[in-house]
Amino acid sequence: MSVESAPPAKPALTVLLVSPRGYCAGVERAIQIVEAALASRDDPIYVRHEIVHNRHVVEELEAKGAVFIDEISEVPDGAVVIFSAHGVPRSVVDETRDRKLEFLDATCPLVNKVHAEAASRVRQGYHVLLIGHAGHPEVEGTMGQVPAGSISLVETAADAERVAVPDDARVAYTTQTTLSVDDTAHIIAALKRRFPAIAGPNRSDICYATTNRQDAVKAIAPRADALLVIGAPNSSNSRRLVEVAASHGCARSILIERAGDLDWAFLDGIATLGITAGASAPEVLVQEVIDALRRRFDVTVEDVVVREENVVFSLPRALVG
Repeated sequence: MSVESAPPAKPALTVLLVSPRGYCAGVERAIQIVEAALASRDDPIYVRHEIVHNRHVVEELEAKGAVFIDEISEVPDGAVVIFSAHGVPRSVVDETRDRKLEFLDATCPLVNKVHAEAASRVRQGYHVLLIGHAGHPEVEGTMGQVPAGSISLVETAADAERVAVPDDARVAYTTQTTLSVDDTAHIIAALKRRFPAIAGPNRSDICYATTNRQDAVKAIAPRADALLVIGAPNSSNSRRLVEVAASHGCARSILIERAGDLDWAFLDGIATLGITAGASAPEVLVQEVIDALRRRFDVTVEDVVVREENVVFSLPRALVG
């Protein structure tokens, strides 16, 4: 009689599941705005650009009736349009009002703070230097708050060394909210060295969620053989998490959108795996990845809580009561 051999044991894998991770208050608010608008109306709701940078979220909202468009010209007369969490230039708001379209603004309150800072500095006669990434919708929205020529984009420390301003004594800076805290510090230091009188915000414009998620990655990176960041490839804060991991002891770090993107060869020889998620990635995608790992590994999950978050942003009055 033959004896069936036992299936080979799965290799052991410790998962360092770090917190804070995933949705921030601004993302929660933006998604709630779209869902509330859809629930209150029978007609389609139009959303300018991805409400947040995550295809899973966008596809779920499309299934509920949201229509995502690139330009206001695509919105039919009489329809409702929602601005994404990243914010929009003033020209978009003006076009919407000129067409007498009803609109809801899902811009993150922390991005609105940056908009207000830039506009206030320009009114005071400053030339504004915006630290950010060209082409990102948040940067386009912030630069679109002020007249052309009154704001310059600074992407790197090298840019900071060569940017020209009309008056060295009337310069201010502000930043995109989703950048690397460490990289931004280098750029700000270069600007302060070149422009000793430069004015900055009272508090860092890097948002609390970006800072917290980067600090969490720093806490686990030295312990991890590899690290997965779950988030969209066009998500600035998610890409920064990969960079932070690499610069704090875990060079084997990658960004994936969901479990189907896992490269199993990447995990060869890994005993300890860090996992986090960008601020626009839902928790369901994190659990999807862990479930996929369990099919191949004997997984032990260690929850690593670096900081608690309890920030909540209120919805627009038009959707409340």
